[in-house]
Amino acid sequence: MSGESRASLDLTHILYDSSSHVSLGLALITLSPILLMSAYAALAVQTRELLIINMWAGQLACEALNWLLKRAIKQDRPKESIGNGYGFPSSHSQWMGYFASFLMMHLYFRHRFASTGLWVVDRLFRALVYLGLVAWTGSVCYSRRYHLSYHTPPQIIWGLTIGCLLGCGTYFVLELVPSRCPLSIAGNLRRRLLDSGIAKWARLRDGWAAWEDGGREEEWRRWRTQWERNEGRRWKDERVPQRQKSK
Repeated sequence: MSGESRASLDLTHILYDSSSHVSLGLALITLSPILLMSAYAALAVQTRELLIINMWAGQLACEALNWLLKRAIKQDRPKESIGNGYGFPSSHSQWMGYFASFLMMHLYFRHRFASTGLWVVDRLFRALVYLGLVAWTGSVCYSRRYHLSYHTPPQIIWGLTIGCLLGCGTYFVLELVPSRCPLSIAGNLRRRLLDSGIAKWARLRDGWAAWEDGGREEEWRRWRTQWERNEGRRWKDERVPQRQKSK
């Protein structure tokens, strides 16, 4: 063991100002890419949605491109940084840029939330969702420089820009074109994939091709109907012994 070389796996190793609650919060929020990777895996397995799988695949491709760019450009991190490797472009900023732009495009072009019945409330809720994504992404980018000093501002801005471009481009090619132009090459490829034996075996689906909300409302209604049916049976089963005792 003494002759072996060792390295630190510092995916979650972050130094922050222990006297500042803001610094602690930013240290936690800068871990968002790691948490999102787990979320991708869980959603892909649970929902079998092609959208989630495409988004996840694009996210991994975005990360691979960042790895290549860092080794091609070889720009150092700030002198005060404790991070390892090169700093251009910021991988965290690029990750969040891709995630936020892809998701916002989907929410704008295809997804429809359940209506409250009030137009103003529906619009306000959608605006809050967009604002939340922007604030989340901005917080991660802010944390990489001004409190944790992992990157310079240009490294962060370029990372965010590249991520946004990749997110929009990936959604446009893999989701928007097939849905708006089903007879296009992308549309035909998507239809053939969903109709393939592998997709049927893996239970892959495109919920937004059938429902504006991806089937969330339909799933909830089916659950509610079955739940009320089960509750009704349970209530009857409990009432029968009580009647027998009273007799």
